[in-house]
Amino acid sequence: MFSRKQRQPKALPTATTTKQNTVDQFEESLQNRDYTKATAMLEFFRGLNQSVGDLPLAPWLGYASYHGGDFTKATEVFKEILLQDDSDAMNWHYLAACYFANGLYREAHDAAKKGPACSLKNRLLFHIFHKLGDEKGMTDFHALLEDTVEDQLSLAAMHFYRSHYQDATEIYKRVLLSSNQYLALNVYIALCYYKLDYYDVSLEVLNVYLQKHRDSAIAINLKACNHFKLYNGQAAERELRTLTDMLSSSHGAHAENDIVRHNQVVFRNGEDALQVLPGLVDVVVPEARLNLVVFHLKNDQTAEAYELIKDLEPVTPQEHILKAVVNSIIGQELDSRDHLKAAREYFQVVGSSPSECDTIPGRQCMASCFFLLKQFPDVLVYLSSIKPYFTNDETFLYLYGVTSAATANYKDAEEALTAITNDKIRAEYSYVSWLVRTHIMTRHAKKAWDLYLKMDTNAESFLVLQLIANDCYKIGAFYYAVKAFDVLERLDTAPEYVEGLRGACAGVLQQCAAGKEPSESLGDAIRILEASARTHMEGGRQQFAQQNERIVTVMRGYAKNMKKK
Repeated sequence: MFSRKQRQPKALPTATTTKQNTVDQFEESLQNRDYTKATAMLEFFRGLNQSVGDLPLAPWLGYASYHGGDFTKATEVFKEILLQDDSDAMNWHYLAACYFANGLYREAHDAAKKGPACSLKNRLLFHIFHKLGDEKGMTDFHALLEDTVEDQLSLAAMHFYRSHYQDATEIYKRVLLSSNQYLALNVYIALCYYKLDYYDVSLEVLNVYLQKHRDSAIAINLKACNHFKLYNGQAAERELRTLTDMLSSSHGAHAENDIVRHNQVVFRNGEDALQVLPGLVDVVVPEARLNLVVFHLKNDQTAEAYELIKDLEPVTPQEHILKAVVNSIIGQELDSRDHLKAAREYFQVVGSSPSECDTIPGRQCMASCFFLLKQFPDVLVYLSSIKPYFTNDETFLYLYGVTSAATANYKDAEEALTAITNDKIRAEYSYVSWLVRTHIMTRHAKKAWDLYLKMDTNAESFLVLQLIANDCYKIGAFYYAVKAFDVLERLDTAPEYVEGLRGACAGVLQQCAAGKEPSESLGDAIRILEASARTHMEGGRQQFAQQNERIVTVMRGYAKNMKKK
């Protein structure tokens, strides 16, 4: 049944009410960090040439675009504002911030200089001079920083950029202790611990923030990076899926999306690197250039890697290390002393740095520096100190094995080199030659000979054959020295090979007489020396043939006496 009492119709919203609701929605989007929504609302009303309450549309559009990562749009907005006669001079600083975020540091400098003197200007120019490599300018504005939260956070950021992560952490912790409202500083602290290789600690600090802000793109991304370091790429991608799902359900932030794409390349071991990384170099993701260099190195594209990094003035340890690695490869390929010298210097900068000398990368760098100097005892000291952290790292095992062999620690060398399963490494002449030597020096000459038998016939196999012949002779493994000198003599009748074969055969005879070699070995040696004598006779080298025959006569005489016994 209907009530007899008439219901009052709902009042229609007034224009004032509508505008207030719009303002409320805009403020809510800012609170939720939904800058895409905020930008869309402002663009809509700007297109209609309408105001929204008392909001100045252009400045807020610049603000929302900047914080949403669309620095190009923000730049254009502030340029338009500055064309107005009554424009606030502070907009020069906002424009400078946009230029800075886009990597246009010279333009940022020129814009900031036009703005009024204030703490924001000091902070901007402090960082701009750093990017321009102007140490004096940076020092001048460093002196103007005060003990305010904003200035101290700016100083902490500079410590971070210059890889002084512990100094940055101390500032962040101090600010956080002074007020618990700066919860996001936990993310900055976590990032510092990540850079210091304390991945477990980083996750612990990061979770404090994620408990209250589960949708933070930066925090989720950092958590994924920690999982990549602690576990593997698959574990990292599982963590990153939260962020990718969030971005696919909304437009997301442009810069954050690029970071996700960059990290997916890293997590997938370089998959799609050439499609993703070149567009991110220098501006959006600073690490993109370095990871692109790494990709080229992994694919033996040394020239491409060198082109990317040759003009980079390294600041961070990672940049120094990559410059060193690329220069060392180029130096060895071209036999360039200048490149090798540059590589040593870059390695030494990191290895001797007070902040890096006791880290794993720092010790790797010093080991690499000494390796290029061929000071292998020093290399071994550094590698031994970090060996427990690289039990399954085949590149480390290769370097450790070569260094151990070079310092006559052949047992350790053989253990390290035989543990390598990577086909690319095992195919290298350097690997084969060092493994051959370690087998011989650990009394496993047969293994060395078997390695040679698996090689293709080429210049490298000839060098390995010489190595086997000489090293086996040196340590008294005469039977395999006979085999090696036999092949060498058939390839080249140089006197040293002829004499080496005779001497090795005499050594087999001596060892058989002492009971250190089976009689079968003596029989093989006799047959080889007889064949050599026939070859020399056929080639007109009668003197060589006669000398071989005399030794064969002695060996046969001993063999007959052995049979009688």
